[in-house]
Amino acid sequence: MSVSMLLAVVLICAAVFYVLGNRRAIGVSGGDSRQLHSRPNYYGILAALWFAIPAIAVIVVWQALQGHFLEGGIVDDLPPDVLERSADQVRLVVATIKSLAFGGIASGVEPYMLESAAGYRSAHGFSQTLMSIMSLALGLLVAGTTVARITPQTRARNGVERIIKALLIACASLAILTTAGIVLSMLFETINFFKTVPLSNFFFSTEWDPRFSSAGRDGGDTGQFGMIPLMVGTMYVAFVAMLVAVPIGLLAAMYLAEYATPKFRATAKPMLEILAGIPTVVYGFFALVTVGPFLRDTGDIMGLDIDARSVMTAGIVMGIMIIPFISSLSDDVITQVPRSLREGSLGLGATKSETIRKVIFPAALPGIVGSILLAASRAIGETMIVVMAAGVAANLSGNPFEPMTTVTVKIVNQLTGDNEFTSPQTLVAFALGMTLFVITLGLNIFALHIVRKYREQYD
Repeated sequence: MSVSMLLAVVLICAAVFYVLGNRRAIGVSGGDSRQLHSRPNYYGILAALWFAIPAIAVIVVWQALQGHFLEGGIVDDLPPDVLERSADQVRLVVATIKSLAFGGIASGVEPYMLESAAGYRSAHGFSQTLMSIMSLALGLLVAGTTVARITPQTRARNGVERIIKALLIACASLAILTTAGIVLSMLFETINFFKTVPLSNFFFSTEWDPRFSSAGRDGGDTGQFGMIPLMVGTMYVAFVAMLVAVPIGLLAAMYLAEYATPKFRATAKPMLEILAGIPTVVYGFFALVTVGPFLRDTGDIMGLDIDARSVMTAGIVMGIMIIPFISSLSDDVITQVPRSLREGSLGLGATKSETIRKVIFPAALPGIVGSILLAASRAIGETMIVVMAAGVAANLSGNPFEPMTTVTVKIVNQLTGDNEFTSPQTLVAFALGMTLFVITLGLNIFALHIVRKYREQYD
């Protein structure tokens, strides 16, 4: 039984136990629900939860451990000559066997792979069956015991609320744990990278060429991993994008919130927000086919040498993409400014524009800073537009009409190559990601400082 089918069965059984718990509560009360501590539906919910939670817990734990044990079985059955190969080659053989087990097609298949694939398929099917039996059996045991112990004095509502509270805490903790897992995974691989590459090579070098061996220059063999061209390109493209998006987004938000008629606002705001739903690859094509050639032709007319794939091309298109992040969020913040502030300013003789500049905008500034920060983070992390509109060349230049690249582009390039995972050429992607994470964290802290400073003035 597949996991999706098993989950469907679990939900159906939980619904059955909801009915059983409800009827059991009514039965022990003699048909008078006033004798019960809680309403009858709470007893049904309690029984359903005590079936679903243990069953789903077994499924989650089983799925987490199943792969490790089944892959261990594959490795144990491999021929001795295969086990003598490198760890990466053994992992490739195991992945090929797993693909063959479920109908995949691979080249260079040997007879022992087919035998291992058949054994893996059989073991996987047995494991799935055993998982289904164990999860349903545990759910039936716990839920059946819960139903059998229902009495008029059972505090079903309290039990349900405790379970729901625990689930809410678990969901709230999930984001924190996910963030911690991401940071730790990057941190460990970054440490491994700096064991082979000096810090000075990464942070202070202006040459990016992971394929280049520097053995002939300084006796090393780690290559050139200077991040300065990548970081400069990232900030340059994001800066151009923000120059485009911030004025347009804020002015659009001001107009929609303060000047536009309700009918025009109801039409214009959704149309503006459509920009946020366009795939980035479409923006990339737009930059490559329209914006880039337009800037190049304009430069030819003006006697300027403008490359079609440049920082300006990527920045303009990226700025268009992040306009909705600023305009929509800023519009929502501006409309939430108390009406009393507007009326008080107008009552003192201020014009509408003076009210917006000196009252509404400062009062909404914390939210506006948050929207700008969100847009900046989106611009810094963009990849597809940069690949198609600015290129992949790690140049260090102050000319916005020349090609440059960003950190995120090189992260993708290094992780999609043919190098071994433990090689510096691959591990550098984690060092780049960790560096970008620290920089964006610093920007967040700085923005929070500004927000708190202005909130103290307008609370």
